[in-house]
Amino acid sequence: MKKNIHVVGAVIVKEGYVLCAQRGENQSLPLKWEFPGGKIESGETPQEALQREIQEEMLCEVEIGNQIEKTVYEYDFGIVHLTTFYCELVKGAPVLTEHAAIKWLPISELSTLDWAPADVPAIHKIMGTVSH
Repeated sequence: MKKNIHVVGAVIVKEGYVLCAQRGENQSLPLKWEFPGGKIESGETPQEALQREIQEEMLCEVEIGNQIEKTVYEYDFGIVHLTTFYCELVKGAPVLTEHAAIKWLPISELSTLDWAPADVPAIHKIMGTVSH
């Protein structure tokens, strides 16, 4: 039986742009794009996990807003339960530490990247809330 992996992702929005992070070549899902975040540790709420992960991975602090989407996606390595939240930078700027690349993209261009499958439903939801 595949293991369940509970993770959180930060949709950090700044002036109509969203922070996108590219996974490293040696990670699972190499070079796929994702929202920064990570695993929920035992005893943590999703929001606490997200705050900790962003501090560790991006060396900045975010304020966590509304939940966007909760997605369950079955990969070869396990079943990922991804919960995404809107976030706002409150201290510092994102620093590249674990990812191959990070970039700010306008919401309207999010679909141009090769996203990890679990992140795709959140992309559709975010783009659907944008007025054209």
